[in-house]
Amino acid sequence: MPDLTQDHIEKALSKVIDIHTNQDIVTSKSINSIEVNGSDVNVVIELNYPAQSYHQTLIDSIKDTLSSAGASSSNVEIKTKIAKYSTQKGVDTLPEVKNIIAVASGKGGVGKSTTSVNLALALQAEGAKVALLDADIYGPSQPRMLGVKDAKPDTTGEGKLLPILGHGMQTMSIGFLVDEDSPMIWRGPMVTQALEQMLRDTLWRGVDYMVIDLPPGTGDTQLTLSQKIPVSGSVVVTTPQDIALIDAKKGLKMFEKVNIPILGIVENMSLHICSNCGHEEAIFGQGGGDSMAKDAGVNFLGALPLEMNIRTDVDEGTPTVVKDPNGRTSEIYKEIARKVAAQLTLQDKAIGAFPSITIE
Repeated sequence: MPDLTQDHIEKALSKVIDIHTNQDIVTSKSINSIEVNGSDVNVVIELNYPAQSYHQTLIDSIKDTLSSAGASSSNVEIKTKIAKYSTQKGVDTLPEVKNIIAVASGKGGVGKSTTSVNLALALQAEGAKVALLDADIYGPSQPRMLGVKDAKPDTTGEGKLLPILGHGMQTMSIGFLVDEDSPMIWRGPMVTQALEQMLRDTLWRGVDYMVIDLPPGTGDTQLTLSQKIPVSGSVVVTTPQDIALIDAKKGLKMFEKVNIPILGIVENMSLHICSNCGHEEAIFGQGGGDSMAKDAGVNFLGALPLEMNIRTDVDEGTPTVVKDPNGRTSEIYKEIARKVAAQLTLQDKAIGAFPSITIE
């Protein structure tokens, strides 16, 4: 058998498709290096998004392809290097936060906060360093959902807040600064100022992705987000119910108007499965999120079941991705997380304002 060449191997690998970007690994520039020694091949892949639970599937696919191309033995290594992607022009970036993902819904009651916390924890489970900012000033829920509702943040000598750690993840919420039972009787300007202070006066450290759990609607907080916070992309949460879809479309239009990329749509409470008999019933309708995504020309990220454990898990402060990491629902959250992060890699990378110049 003749020795294999690097060109031959690269051509073979162009048939391996990354299921999350829908691109082959050559076109997406995921190949870090190829070493060919006779019929032995070593390949190093560098993904720009966290996908630990997908690595083995990708390795198996590459090895099968190399075997078909004539390799007698192969070794495949996958590395991860998460880049910083572009945001709105004219908005100051955060030095310790690479990417901000806003999670929104047009209306309340669709499970947006539950989706936000599980999405953030899923990104962490896939290998990223993650932070969660609770931007719902009037109804903060993340402290309870993360099981740290009684925590109070410390401050540095410079007056910076230290984020609270919930299940190993950095987080900040107005709920840490006021009593859970105290109503926030604030006008819009105070709310937006509080949001900015929590974002910029918290000492975040080495964050690959910050997930921002937005309040429902398209009001002051969302406007502040678009004008003053460097957002890399957004996710819209809906249910299949017609009334929820109407409001979710407003959320989509809002992000389009303020030039924040839409990474996709998540359909929550998609299907109820009876815990006693296993009967499946589409209580809120069927396929609404998918058809909405197709109409808007954006990605449908996934559908989550209407399941009691999802609700009880966050009530107990142990979200499903943490409590049952290998369960079917956690797998759906992780798949959504991989799709969100992979979709971000299709955007332009952030470019520094000035190159470094060395004079010799």
